[in-house]
Amino acid sequence: MSARRGSSSARRFRRVGCLLPLLIAALLIAVVVLLWFLLAGRLKVPGPGPQPPGPPTSQPASCPDVQLISVPGTWESASTDDPRAPSANPASLMLNVTGPLRERFPAERLDVYTVPYVAQFSNPVAIPPDGQQSYNNSRSEGTQRTIDVLAERSRECPLTSYVIAGFSQGAVIAGDVAERIGAGEGPVPAERVLGVALLADGRRTGVSGPGQAIEVGPSAPGEGAEVALNGLKVPGITMTGARSGFGELAGRTYSICAPGDMICDSPRQALNPVNWVPSVLSLVRAAGNPVHALYNTHVVDDNGTTATQWTVGWASELIDGAPHPPHS
Repeated sequence: MSARRGSSSARRFRRVGCLLPLLIAALLIAVVVLLWFLLAGRLKVPGPGPQPPGPPTSQPASCPDVQLISVPGTWESASTDDPRAPSANPASLMLNVTGPLRERFPAERLDVYTVPYVAQFSNPVAIPPDGQQSYNNSRSEGTQRTIDVLAERSRECPLTSYVIAGFSQGAVIAGDVAERIGAGEGPVPAERVLGVALLADGRRTGVSGPGQAIEVGPSAPGEGAEVALNGLKVPGITMTGARSGFGELAGRTYSICAPGDMICDSPRQALNPVNWVPSVLSLVRAAGNPVHALYNTHVVDDNGTTATQWTVGWASELIDGAPHPPHS
């Protein structure tokens, strides 16, 4: 019996001895796997981060409550003109708007910025050349400068509101920028634009409806020269047709066009892009025709209010009712 017990114990010992390397190997594998997981790191889900800053509650003391952006017409500005004391053309129509507004409101309530740009329209068939910048170059410079000043002011003064107004080529520029803003693609949010006034807009459609400007004064039956000449592309002159609409700014955008002013009241389909030489000459002459030059006396209502007087009154009401943001 003793010998058998001894033999059985020996066999168990041998079996344990055989399993021991396997156990050690398994333990080593388990340790390696554990170390692998520990060294590789666990996925850490971050907790709530800092909240983004909310809308500003004040702005610098140097910021006006309202910024008026005025864009003069053809031959009424210059690239080097002083935007706060424009003198390139003392007879500039927009001075009849900005002057009274500047006198009425203190600087902390209203700042007036007149966009300085070349404001020319060369005759592409003039022989010899007339020495002016092309409409394309002029319009491009005016548009970019308008966007730049709005973007810069918006960065500096996040609570300032805006009024935008333009005449002739300046109305095309102001309207194009307003179109961008109304579509949510502009340099300032649409909700901060109090209103837009376009006098003699070359891209005027002359129709009412969703997205269109509100017409002020006697009805002009035609359409803007750029609409009538849509598709015309000659050196320095690109007619871009009608805008897609003013989007969020449609109910705050106003258009004034004197009947007979070919810049904004061209006979529909009368100017032919195919027969471009007479059409371009008509367009060049239209910028200096008597009707186009008389918006300071063009009456828009039964009270005898002129186009510029209406614009001053309209802007004054907007400025009076604009928010008074806190300043720091």
